[in-house]
Amino acid sequence: QVQLVESGGGLVQSGGSLRLACEYGQFVSGHHIAWFRQAPGKQREGISLILSHDGSTHYADQVKGRFTTSKDSAKRTSYLEMNKLRPEDSGIYSCAAARNLPDRPTEEQLHPGWYDYWGQGTQVTVSS
Repeated sequence: QVQLVESGGGLVQSGGSLRLACEYGQFVSGHHIAWFRQAPGKQREGISLILSHDGSTHYADQVKGRFTTSKDSAKRTSYLEMNKLRPEDSGIYSCAAARNLPDRPTEEQLHPGWYDYWGQGTQVTVSS
């Protein structure tokens, strides 16, 4: 069964931390897993990616050095550890799975069009 379920969102003060989790079904256990976010009135943006074939992690520039993604294959769960949060990090955070990604720079690999399956999202609000 294809299913991705996010958890861990909430309200946090600027400079604080949150850890999101994405539980995924067996069907996508071999897929690449990415995290996206969407703020009101803005386009969805990809922020992190963990590749299935080598476990390497990749980040969008706006979160590099502050966010860390990881995966526990035994639990079929991906995590997004978010530190030094800023008000502009607020939005709905979703995880997504892609069977195939092009061999291109991270920015292109994080285009939503490559992703086949999506979770419902979890709200993150960072107060100033």
